[in-house]
Amino acid sequence: MTTALDAPPASFVRPTDFRLPGGEWFIGAGFGLFVHWDHASQQGIEISWPLVGRSIIPGSDGVEDTVTVDEYQSTAATFNPVEWDAVALARLAKRAGARYVVFTARHHAGYAMFHTEQSDFGIEHSPFGRDITREFVEAIRAEGIRVGIYYSLPDWNHPDYPAFRMEDRPYALEHWPAAGDPANAGTPVADDRHRRATPEQWQRYQEYLRGQLTELLTRYGTIDLLWFDGEWERSEQEWDSAGLRALIKSLQPDVVINDRLLGQGDYKTPEQGFPVTAPDGPWELCMTIGQMWAWRPGDTKSKSTTSLITTLIEVASRGGNLLLNIGPKGDGSLNESQVRTLEEIGEWMDVHAESVVDVSPTVGVDFYGPSTARPGTLYLHLVMRPIEEVVVRGIPVGRVTGVRLLATGEELPYDVNLEVHEQPAPGVDPLGELHIPAPAASGAVVDVIAIDFA
Repeated sequence: MTTALDAPPASFVRPTDFRLPGGEWFIGAGFGLFVHWDHASQQGIEISWPLVGRSIIPGSDGVEDTVTVDEYQSTAATFNPVEWDAVALARLAKRAGARYVVFTARHHAGYAMFHTEQSDFGIEHSPFGRDITREFVEAIRAEGIRVGIYYSLPDWNHPDYPAFRMEDRPYALEHWPAAGDPANAGTPVADDRHRRATPEQWQRYQEYLRGQLTELLTRYGTIDLLWFDGEWERSEQEWDSAGLRALIKSLQPDVVINDRLLGQGDYKTPEQGFPVTAPDGPWELCMTIGQMWAWRPGDTKSKSTTSLITTLIEVASRGGNLLLNIGPKGDGSLNESQVRTLEEIGEWMDVHAESVVDVSPTVGVDFYGPSTARPGTLYLHLVMRPIEEVVVRGIPVGRVTGVRLLATGEELPYDVNLEVHEQPAPGVDPLGELHIPAPAASGAVVDVIAIDFA
C-alpha cells in the first residue's frame, strides 16, 4: 500500500538541488527573447557570419550572403536606425510573456552597439550616435523584465585578435585561429593563414575585452544575465575564464552567466536543435523564428506559432527556458511577421503562462504529453487532441479538488480509478488514475488542463 504523502505536489514535482545564488529567477523563467542586430542589417544579411564566408542557410532559398570583409563592414559608416524604438520592443516582449530579453551588445564582427572607450568601431561613431544598448536596458527594465547582454568573446575586427582577412577564408570552427601551443603564438603557419595573436597582442586584446565588459557591467545598472558566445576559438585557459568570471562577479555578484564562458557558466545553452535528453542542471534552448538570427528579406521559412508554443511547452516540461530570437531591420523597425508571431504567443501566454513559467518538470506522472507542476497543481498540455478522454496515472487521486480547462476556466468532470490493492483505507493516500472526458477544443493553440490538489 502507498503511504500518505507529507505534501501532495511531492509526488509529481521533480526534486532538484540546482542553485543559482542571486539568479534563482532564471530557473523556471520559462520564456525569453533574444535580439540579434548590428549595422549589417542594412544589407539584409546574417549577422557576422558573411564576413568569414559562412552564411549559407541549410534548406533555405539557396541564396548565399557572399560579401567581402570590407563589404560587410562598409555599412558601419551609414548606420542610422531612425525607426528604432526600444520602448516598443520592450512592450512587445511584455505582451509576448517574456521574462527576460538578451540583446547583442557586440557580436563576432566587432561592432559595439553601446558607447565604449575601448574602440571607435561602434554606434557612438555612427550617424545615429545614440547608445542603443542603454535605451534597450532602460526600456526593458521599465517593463519589469530581466535584462540580458550578449557579448562575443572573439572580435573579428580587432587587430590584436587578430582581425579576420579575406586570405583567412575558408573559415572553419576548428581552424580559426590555428590551434596550437599558446607559447608559440604568432608563429607563421600555412602561408600566414589562420594566424594567432602574439603574447603582446593577446595581452592587449584581453585588456580590451575586460574593458568592454567592465563598461557594460558598471554603466547600465543591474545586468541580470551575460550571454557569451564564440568560445570555440580559444581554450578555457587562453580566455582566462576563471579570471573573467571573477571580474564579472566583482562588478555584478548576482549576474547569471551562460556556459559559453568555458568552464565557468551557470547553465547550458543548446542551440536551434531540441536536445534528445534534457541537460543536467539549468538550461536554455535558443532558437530563431525563421532560419537566421539577423533580419534578412529572403528568410521566409518561419516556424509557426503552434510549433513555437509546442516547443516552449516541451522545454518547460524538461526544466529549461526557451530563448526565442528576433532581428530588427536596418532602419531599426521590427520585422512585422515576427511581431505577429510574438503577439500570437502572447495571446496564448495571457491565459496559459502559469503552466510554463515558474513550474517544474514532473516525475512519476504517466501522461501521453508534456506535463509540468507547481505546488498544488499539475498541468497537462494537450499538444495532440485526445480522442475520447485524457488519462493521467500516478497521482494522489484522493487529494484532487478540481480539474479545469485553463483557456475557459471551465470545471471538468473526472473519474478516479484505483488498482484493487490500492483502495482507500484510513491513513492511506493511494496513487491512481484520473480519467477526464476530452474537453471541447477552446480555440487556444494548445489547450491545457490543470488538476488542483488539496
